[in-house]
Amino acid sequence: MKTRILTGLAALLLSVNCLAAFPERAVTLVSPFPAGGASDVIARLLSRQLELQLGKPVIVENKAGAGSVIGAAYVANAKPDGYTLLLGSNSTFVLNPALMAQIPYDATVAFDAIGKIGVLGLALLVNPQVPAKNVAELIALIRANPDKYSYASYGNGTTSNFAGAMFNSATGLNVMHIPYKGSTPAMNDTIGGQVPMAYDTILATAPQHNAGRIRALAVTSLKRSPLLPNIPTLAESGLKDFNIVAWNAVVAPKGLPADVKAVLQKALKAVIDDPAVVEKMAATGFDISWNPANDWAQMIRAEIAESKDIAAKAKIKIE
Repeated sequence: MKTRILTGLAALLLSVNCLAAFPERAVTLVSPFPAGGASDVIARLLSRQLELQLGKPVIVENKAGAGSVIGAAYVANAKPDGYTLLLGSNSTFVLNPALMAQIPYDATVAFDAIGKIGVLGLALLVNPQVPAKNVAELIALIRANPDKYSYASYGNGTTSNFAGAMFNSATGLNVMHIPYKGSTPAMNDTIGGQVPMAYDTILATAPQHNAGRIRALAVTSLKRSPLLPNIPTLAESGLKDFNIVAWNAVVAPKGLPADVKAVLQKALKAVIDDPAVVEKMAATGFDISWNPANDWAQMIRAEIAESKDIAAKAKIKIE
């Protein structure tokens, strides 16, 4: 009897020690887009705050390509010990699976969600040499010069790709899609005039618009952005009910131990609940909110089905 009690106490102490031990070393937060874009900026804001909560370094690692598929696949195949995390978006978990015939991970079962952290709006923007000052003028220009206009996105299967395809469907236009490996190169080529128009995040758009390097014509959400208060929504601009935003979530590879998940979830929630973090995120155009995403598989499955339906009606395909 005494032996069993001692054995039970030893197991309990071991469990407590294991919980207290995580993390014992640095944690990697994978951003599946290049440095400098919205995903990277948000990842670095999160990493600094998570370090304070976890007491260990949180290192951002950019693994860009294929509209975030490369970074997501890397994390899906990593050891589920809590030391490799992914800051993904609905591009990663919903739009890519909805649009791609083959994808190296099943978003519904390949990850354990730590939590959804908020949404980021997008904008329709043009190079300043494009004479259109609003969406109606842009539509008229494209109709008059159908072979002259193309749009940049930050990757195949991303929210910016989806926004452009939805615009084509809503207007009856056929603006050619030019996918880039991330926001920064897409924005640079739009500024340089290599491509006349683009869809990018509010975070990437606002400073370039304010500096006069590009011209924002509309935002893709149903409400205006505080960072671009004078820029109307696409719905206001005549495209009724037009609405697409990017939501973000932190996930780990499937099979994460419950005690490790508890530590990570507690730390992430503390970061999201911090008013100073909310203010910093708002300054990037990110609308922060907390959702533990306990129904991850069901939620992702439902959103994929909805996106497939939208894609079929709008004839959205991966080029």
